[in-house]
Amino acid sequence: MTALGFLYPGHSAEDDYPRIEQLLGSDIRVDLVHTDIGEDAHRVDALREMGAPERLAAGVEQLRLAGAEAVVWACTSGGFVHGWQGAHEQVRALARAAGMPASSTSFGFVHAAKEIGAARVAVGATYPDDIAGLFAEFLRAGGVEVTALRGSGVVTAAEVGTWGEAQVLALARDADTPDADAVLLPDTALHTAAHLPALEEALGKPVLTANQVTVWEALRLTDRRVNAPSLGALFVREPIVQM
Repeated sequence: MTALGFLYPGHSAEDDYPRIEQLLGSDIRVDLVHTDIGEDAHRVDALREMGAPERLAAGVEQLRLAGAEAVVWACTSGGFVHGWQGAHEQVRALARAAGMPASSTSFGFVHAAKEIGAARVAVGATYPDDIAGLFAEFLRAGGVEVTALRGSGVVTAAEVGTWGEAQVLALARDADTPDADAVLLPDTALHTAAHLPALEEALGKPVLTANQVTVWEALRLTDRRVNAPSLGALFVREPIVQM
């Protein structure tokens, strides 16, 4: 049994995680601890505070007691908003507090894009344009070219959590461009685990979504290889990205 630990801010699309655990269909356990979200706002100051070291450290002990072998900060915007270097510092502090390998959804997107050979990506973000732009900058810092960027202007995770399949599919389609190797949907408040096959069929290319990528990143940290086609193209090949 491999136990994966996740720190998830508040309550929005956390039910994606037990669904993904079921779809993995192997000896993988997903343990999720909710962190204090503070102010629910897609705004730089609120997002920085959401991912503050003390907020993340508060959930670590529960994951340790559960036997987690790695921990991922399951919040894209709460990582990339610190910038490339700041996000590295955030993850290093989390690893020290947890006493285990650590990463974040933001880095998961960079690693996953490289895993599937997606050098150029289109981004469909629920965020306001300024926050979406920070994610594009983060991807570029990680060596991933952004061919198109679409923001949606949604201010709160609570609103994003109400989106259904039709809205998710519309976001992905609106963001896609012919020259993009993949489409990225970077919000862990967005329900996507049930929609991955439909998304990839509609677009005819890989789609990387936040909760999917978060679990894949934890598997990468524990050096586990799981073939689960129902979770999209990301899960139909062995990981090649190393620590």
